[in-house]
Amino acid sequence: MTRTQLIRSSPPCHRLVLLLVLLLHPCHRKLAEAATTGGQWALLQSSIGITSMHMQLLNNDKVVIYDRTDFGPSNISLASGKCRYDPQEQVLKVDCTAHSVEYDVATNSFRPLTVLTDVWCSSGSLMPDGTFVQTGGFNDGDHVVRLYKPCSSGSNCDWQEINNGLIQRRWYATNHILPDSSQIIIGGRRQFNYEFYPKTAATNQVFNLRFLVQTNDPVVENNLYPFVFLNVDGNLFIFANNRAILLNYKKNIVVKNYPQLPDGNPRCYPSTGSAVLLPLRNLQGPAIQAEVLVCGGAPKGAYASAQKGNFMGALNTCGRISINDPNPQWVMETMPLARVMGDMLLLPNGHVVMINGASAGTAGWEYGRNPVLSPVIYRPNKTIGSRFEVQNPSTIPRMYHSTAILLRDGRVLVGGSNPHMLYNFTGVLYPTELSLEAFSPSYLDPGVADLRPRIISPASQSQIGYGQQLVIRFSVSGQLKGNLVTVTMAAPSFNTHSFSMNQRLLVLGGDNVKIAGNSTYQTAAVLTPSTSSLAPSGFYLLFVVHQDIPSQGIWVHLQ
Repeated sequence: MTRTQLIRSSPPCHRLVLLLVLLLHPCHRKLAEAATTGGQWALLQSSIGITSMHMQLLNNDKVVIYDRTDFGPSNISLASGKCRYDPQEQVLKVDCTAHSVEYDVATNSFRPLTVLTDVWCSSGSLMPDGTFVQTGGFNDGDHVVRLYKPCSSGSNCDWQEINNGLIQRRWYATNHILPDSSQIIIGGRRQFNYEFYPKTAATNQVFNLRFLVQTNDPVVENNLYPFVFLNVDGNLFIFANNRAILLNYKKNIVVKNYPQLPDGNPRCYPSTGSAVLLPLRNLQGPAIQAEVLVCGGAPKGAYASAQKGNFMGALNTCGRISINDPNPQWVMETMPLARVMGDMLLLPNGHVVMINGASAGTAGWEYGRNPVLSPVIYRPNKTIGSRFEVQNPSTIPRMYHSTAILLRDGRVLVGGSNPHMLYNFTGVLYPTELSLEAFSPSYLDPGVADLRPRIISPASQSQIGYGQQLVIRFSVSGQLKGNLVTVTMAAPSFNTHSFSMNQRLLVLGGDNVKIAGNSTYQTAAVLTPSTSSLAPSGFYLLFVVHQDIPSQGIWVHLQ
């Protein structure tokens, strides 16, 4: 029984006493202190026909969503009476329903898309031209590369599939865009190696990565969907299980070994935590600090325990590390809510939202318990002990196979949850969830609308170059505090299984603001990133942030 159920089931005369006892208990006092709430939820669609296992925002403000072809028939038909014929499919050889949709943010509508092979537990990232490259999956889809190119409204763009586009089977792998605009695909089940897409003469092979062998727990694994971030020096920070390396992927040399997390607990699938590369600042400085934050997950033994019906409590800790320090060490922090299978997203103002997940069990079929309905905001620049703030809860459990991504207007799109082998809507603890919600952080509250910037120029879809001086003109209807204005740039990430691949936020500066007219201002010239190691070429969302309140973003094409 949860705390809320216990209180509600008690006689009215006992409720106040019981509430005080719970709040004064040491393990709950920290939650009570952090319980300042904010943010609002809105149901966008009660059903999009599929469950949102994978999500990617495109530069036309549409979202590609898909689950898997072997869930059985979905609740949305393929367009024009089409059917998919696949003799290798394990559930339906003939399937006239869709397992992918395109969601239009502007119109809050969706349409079916056609995937031909199984995309279950796959990976992906955007290319510089905005094409979404999705790699691997299960069964007949595990060697397939799929392309989705954004198209204008009214067009019927769809998936293109490249059979045998991968050398090795990729299932539960991680992708990242690289400074040379290619993608690296790392790991996957029983794949202790990496490869690249697209292939060149030099990269048309597989590169062994012993680190993935070293972090593989027998039977359980705990190193699938590794957390991968492009460091500012062009090397890759790779976290798997409970530790990390810095990899020179060009030479396949480990540049640095990081210490193990102090508690030794696993944080990668199936003991699924989440991670972000914290916002990159002072981009023109001699030494750019890069910090990684890893939060939540499940303790050692949790997966085997869940298989026996015993659901251990999730981890309530985060580890934060400055990856370019000469002697990097993890600094541990305690979250107000324990969380496994949660998602961590960078918000336009540099804060982190932790959302979705459960407080017990692990990832896997039926292995999660006790949904965590309340998001938590993490403010990286606050002092330890004052960084977390619990937000208003959703009413919809988002368990295994849930997703979340940042939208251009600053909302967080949330969907998914299907901890079952097939679609299952009745007679189960957590039914398959087909809905889409939006979480609006407190910076979207109507009460601060007069402090919210509105970008006037440059126009959305503008092209920008590296090391370019950029002047942003914007308006604010209320009183402006010029020393509290920043310009940020966010890469749209691919989200699945509690990790947002290719996620990145850069702070370009902007606190030197000039008056340009009535309620209109412009920043002093801010410099765009100087190298593709700081920001690989591609589409980014650019925001003006005033007193931690971001504007609606505009798309810029860095190249």
